[in-house]
Amino acid sequence: MSSRRAYLFLFSAALLYAINGIVSKWVMEAGLSPWRLTEVRTAGSLLALLVYLGLKRRIHLLRPAKGELGLLTLFGVIGIAAVQSFYFFSILRLHVSIALIIEFTAPIWIVIYLRFFKKIKISNSMWLGLVAAFLGLILVGEVWNGLTLNGLGVISSFLDALSLAAYFVMGRALGRRRSTDTMLVWGFGITTLMYAIVQPWWSFPFHIFRDQINLNGHFAGHHLPGWLLISFIVLIGTVLPYLFVLEGVKALSPQVASIIGMLEPVLAGIFGWILLKETFTTIQLIGAAIVLIGIFIANEKIPDADETTGEIAHG
Repeated sequence: MSSRRAYLFLFSAALLYAINGIVSKWVMEAGLSPWRLTEVRTAGSLLALLVYLGLKRRIHLLRPAKGELGLLTLFGVIGIAAVQSFYFFSILRLHVSIALIIEFTAPIWIVIYLRFFKKIKISNSMWLGLVAAFLGLILVGEVWNGLTLNGLGVISSFLDALSLAAYFVMGRALGRRRSTDTMLVWGFGITTLMYAIVQPWWSFPFHIFRDQINLNGHFAGHHLPGWLLISFIVLIGTVLPYLFVLEGVKALSPQVASIIGMLEPVLAGIFGWILLKETFTTIQLIGAAIVLIGIFIANEKIPDADETTGEIAHG
């Protein structure tokens, strides 16, 4: 895959995640808890991918290769289940903007891992871009407004960031051995099993599928059925962006993919402004511009570590 196509995939993923945030907000405002939404989101994604693999007669590709089962399990437990669970726990304890800022320190942890554990030389432009993008996110989130630091929330947010970093790194490693769709079946399958144990399906509020859900913001007064919005969350807001991210990671690198992921809060703010009538302050607009500048600087010279030789490739 060309680098240009990989960048397009990663940008598309950030775009779809941002739109998914708006649709998810409508569903949660209708009474579905974040935990239950995650449960139906992952289970639906698992079902959709299994149907796809069945139609393509590729189910047999799910069989793990020798020595691969452990990494696949970690990918599901840490890369998908932990990322979502720690995030939702964080936003219950912290202001959402603060939780997001801490979560998007993931690129920093990846670069630190490459520099000090893999002994890969990181360019100055990468460091500068990371710092600029992170500072831009702080402005976008206006973290000083309603700042409430809960100890458990902060710990959970940093665990979320580390889990997200692991997701990118493990996705790159697994992507060398298997297709993204079979990778995600394992990831969503393990997450679905974990949530089913904690929150049994017989207590799920299935009426949400039949309910007519109110669309706030510019669409106030309009309604859509729950099954349609949840289907959007599963297919457009989960399956597609997850596939896009893992394809982008395979073609570029974990650190690049995670840095481009910093676009998500910016795009979420834009869609919140367009669809929910949320407003951007001047400080937030400046922050968004700084994020974009930081991403551009960080990607000006891209270091990429080969897992076996430790060589660096520059894009």
